[in-house]
Amino acid sequence: MEQTEKIYDVIVIGAGPGGMTAALYASRSNLSTLMLERGVPGGEMINTAEIENYPGFKSILGPELAERMYESSMQFGAQHAYGDVKRIVIDGDYRIVEAGKKSYKTRAIIIATGSHHRKLGVPGEEQYNGRGVSYCAVCDGAFFKGKKLAVIGGGDSAVEEGTYLTQFAEVNIVHRRDALRAQKIIQDRAFKNEKVSFTWDSFVEEIKGDGQKVTGVVIRNKHTNEITENAVDGVFIYVGILPQSDAFLDLGITDEEGWIITNEHMETAVPGIFAIGDVRQKLLRQITTAVGDGGEAGNRAFSYIEGLHDRLAAAEAAAETAD
Repeated sequence: MEQTEKIYDVIVIGAGPGGMTAALYASRSNLSTLMLERGVPGGEMINTAEIENYPGFKSILGPELAERMYESSMQFGAQHAYGDVKRIVIDGDYRIVEAGKKSYKTRAIIIATGSHHRKLGVPGEEQYNGRGVSYCAVCDGAFFKGKKLAVIGGGDSAVEEGTYLTQFAEVNIVHRRDALRAQKIIQDRAFKNEKVSFTWDSFVEEIKGDGQKVTGVVIRNKHTNEITENAVDGVFIYVGILPQSDAFLDLGITDEEGWIITNEHMETAVPGIFAIGDVRQKLLRQITTAVGDGGEAGNRAFSYIEGLHDRLAAAEAAAETAD
């Protein structure tokens, strides 16, 4: 494995909104900063058609906001490289980031790899992602005023987000069991809501569309095998969210499900390693919360590195005194 000669102050792993903000704050603090990303910078924003809940913009296309953030993140000298990170190795005060055939040496790391929604894996899901298929009610609910929606799932997220969506639309919750898995208080709210209906013991076989947007959903009853096609304008899928943290599981910084645990300063259990955004154990996962995490982590990384310099200076002074 080829190791780069430069030693960075900070390496940011991931170039979503949190990672780009962290790179901005770190480089603006005059830290040598590298941002590693295995794809196009922007994270989930790249797949979001329109964003209406980011301050400063009434509405902006996801790819456009991603491009603007990227330009901002690079303005103070941060570097960007493509790399799929496989492992972090602790080497005293240094951390080695192994990505592809290269390894990078750094004093601090900010993990911003995000999460991904578990997919149904049915025809139409990928084709209509962002055109009626969504995984975020807060992000996209307002686009469906007066429409009909299908919500897939039966856990807390599905039922809670389905109830949230009723302020815009009529909602049918499709669940593969005969009872919800959500907390009782969340279930009760849904059952009392006149705009929520339920399809039990059923799963989605296909999401239909007209080539431009979603027009319906094909549902099969698992007991009778009866197939129905319901006309809907959108499908919101909540069958699980998975952290993208496989490369960090051996560091002892995650919970049992793989979410990285931090304190309010984005610090993990390993000094010099921070985590931000959707990979972090948290409740709300939005662009705004990721940006806030990134600012905090960039600032804390500066404080951490200043502490390293102070410790080194104190050690050198002690050695000179001993001589």
